[in-house]
Amino acid sequence: MPRTRMDDEGPHPVDTHVGAKVKSRRLMLGLSQEELAKSIGLTFQQVQKYERGTNRISVSRLTDISRALKVPIDYFLEGCANVVLGAGGGVRKPAMRGVSDTPQAMLEPDPMTKRDVLELIRAYEHISTPHLKKQLLEMAKAMAKTGGTE
Repeated sequence: MPRTRMDDEGPHPVDTHVGAKVKSRRLMLGLSQEELAKSIGLTFQQVQKYERGTNRISVSRLTDISRALKVPIDYFLEGCANVVLGAGGGVRKPAMRGVSDTPQAMLEPDPMTKRDVLELIRAYEHISTPHLKKQLLEMAKAMAKTGGTE
């Protein structure tokens, strides 16, 4: 069910975060939205809405998704503490019912939702030689230290 708000500021940051984690894991497994939807008895449009955070995912549905994506349910909540906690570490209270005072910008974008990152991870996982994996990792670390410049 869509989250209704008193103004038109968009999906709640927690819903967006959970949806991004669903998308990230789905892409990591190489599944299409249609394949995930079929495995949990939904349409791909509903999965799209979940992934964007437009529609909230109920706990029972999140359980189905976690089973289909082969991760524990708490996987989807990892990293969203900064959405709930304020700068002083206290729990933020919404200014109005149904409206969060947590700005969308407080959420750090998850690099695991980027297609190129997921492709790199999938390719890395297909390397069967541990020595080659280690060499690739060391090369990536060296490139990161130099900022990727020549």
